[in-house]
Amino acid sequence: MIIIDAHDRAALARLYASGWDPPRVVRETVTNILEDIRTGGDAAVVGYTKKFDDSEATIAGMRVDIPARENARGLVPEQIAAGLEIARERIAEFHTAQKPADISYRSDDGTYSAFVYRPLASVGSYVPGGSAPLPSSVLMAAVPAKIAGVERVVVATPPQRDGSINSAILYACSLCGVDELYAVGGAQAIGALAYGTATIAPVDKIVGPGNVYVTEAKRQVFGICGIDGLAGPSEVLVVADAQAKPTFVAGEILAQAEHDPLARVAAVSRDRALLAAVSDLLDGDFARETGRGEIVQKVLRDGTYLIHAKTEAEIYDVIERFAPEHLSLQVADPHAMIPRIRRAGAIFIGNDTPVAAGDYIAGSNHTLPTSGAVRFSSGLRTLDFVRSMSIIENSRARMHGDREVLAALANFEGLPAHARTALLRE
Repeated sequence: MIIIDAHDRAALARLYASGWDPPRVVRETVTNILEDIRTGGDAAVVGYTKKFDDSEATIAGMRVDIPARENARGLVPEQIAAGLEIARERIAEFHTAQKPADISYRSDDGTYSAFVYRPLASVGSYVPGGSAPLPSSVLMAAVPAKIAGVERVVVATPPQRDGSINSAILYACSLCGVDELYAVGGAQAIGALAYGTATIAPVDKIVGPGNVYVTEAKRQVFGICGIDGLAGPSEVLVVADAQAKPTFVAGEILAQAEHDPLARVAAVSRDRALLAAVSDLLDGDFARETGRGEIVQKVLRDGTYLIHAKTEAEIYDVIERFAPEHLSLQVADPHAMIPRIRRAGAIFIGNDTPVAAGDYIAGSNHTLPTSGAVRFSSGLRTLDFVRSMSIIENSRARMHGDREVLAALANFEGLPAHARTALLRE
């Protein structure tokens, strides 16, 4: 694997590429699916479920009963159940600390001002199925939503071949207090959550990761309901110095590579010898020991970058331009770097913090922006499940003092009726 100089922008163009731009066939396919769901309701949802998930789906079977926690736990291997419980506890702790506080105050003239938060009424969480169930994604959405006070939390996830839902997802739903669970996946699930059907009532916001069709569906329904963002293929950037362990650096690259054949993974260092050691690991048996070899090899071939920076400034430039979903700081003094970093979805510090900890049990959220969206958005958090309102009550003194200037500004902008509302208050 070649080592690229940090100043070689042409060689790093794909790493730095940003924005959501799926193929036209994906956009058109999703448009057609959403229109079918909007007009066809439950029958269309079931039709697509049969088509894409090879499931004996029925309208009656779309909604899945969530078993009581004590009953669901026995369906899951003990270590997995215990792990989900640890994850739930830590996610709850971290996201409870994020809860915003209302503010209110009175100015010297007696005017009252306030800024208050209210939970969303309903949220739909998409939980991918695909090649493996992802119960952790249930926790990442449902726990913060419930902490925020959302009354109705809905999970949609693709059914297994026999139409059932994986037992670990069932347990995660029971563990988090999910209110409704539907055996529906793909763009059709997003359409059902956005438009509503006879079986699935619409939600105010849809969150959670998914494949390119799911993500494009979220983009197309935005405005009908809210979304958390457009999550593309996985990303990681490892910043390493001479003290870093090459196996740890290569391990992070391979861990994100196994997520998706379109993943973008990179390491940057001023130590060329370290990068050479990482290159040897990625070219050798270390990379071939993963269980998702075909996916990993494609990423190693098309989406992996080992970057040599000559200066510290070049390292920060790589971070800024990539704006990675995950940033691993495997350096001697990582805390000294953090004040200069403004573009990363989540940061993982030191040799004892693999990115996988954030995927599961660190307590932080693993639903993070990708494809450069870190420039303007954040990972899923408690704030995503509330909305804010401002409240103003003028005192008589303020209104009397403001009436002329308020009217002047309104008239200047061509809104005389606005101006009159000020002048009426003598």
